[in-house]
Amino acid sequence: MTVLETAKMTSKGQVTIPNRIRKLLHVQAGASLAFGLSKEGIFLLPCKITAESPYSAQEWSKIEKLASAKGKVYKSIKRAKKHIEAL
Repeated sequence: MTVLETAKMTSKGQVTIPNRIRKLLHVQAGASLAFGLSKEGIFLLPCKITAESPYSAQEWSKIEKLASAKGKVYKSIKRAKKHIEAL
């Protein structure tokens, strides 16, 4: 099926997807869309975006433990600087 609709682009690069196309794609306000480019032209697909953590549950547990641990306290600036220089 080939459906041809036109729209104007704003100075900010925004384009309103024509109502007929939105209905054919079954997309509503707030929907995520993927854009692609091929030899034939630009294509537009509805998609779902999901967040995926880069860390496993076990890694998050270690990170939280490290973040909640108290750091070393130095009695003077001189000792703190000495420690930093030794790193």
